[in-house]
Amino acid sequence: MKAQVSPITERRQTSPEHSEWWVKLSLAQKFSASSLGKFGYELAFVRNENGRNLAVLTCDSGIAVITEDGDIDTSPDIHIRD
Repeated sequence: MKAQVSPITERRQTSPEHSEWWVKLSLAQKFSASSLGKFGYELAFVRNENGRNLAVLTCDSGIAVITEDGDIDTSPDIHIRD
């Protein structure tokens, strides 16, 4: 008897590469954003803090940020206005 295989569900609405903010990311940020995109995160905007770009991604009610070096923080101390 064969086990039933459930189909893979794509959680992303669009790929991060189609975001208007994509061109502002460093190569390391692009790699990290693509990795997070597999989990449903979408690039929301890029914030400039102290001369460095910080990529902000959202997923449902979650927020993640990526530094210029590509470091991911899924529990950032950041507030987004509604």
